[in-house]
Amino acid sequence: MVGRRLLRWPDRWADWFEKRGVYVPGEDNRVVDPWRDWGWLIVLWLAGLAVFILVFAIAV
Repeated sequence: MVGRRLLRWPDRWADWFEKRGVYVPGEDNRVVDPWRDWGWLIVLWLAGLAVFILVFAIAV
């Protein structure tokens, strides 16, 4: 069941980020931590970049 396994990876990533405290409500006076504050944005950007490179690699 490859399809079910592929659908579970976003949940596993979400759990991983939540365990590390990606978002903690009410914590306004703290040092900015890029992985905690913009972790999903960084992951989505890296995934988009990988897809972009992959498309051009396949096109050649």
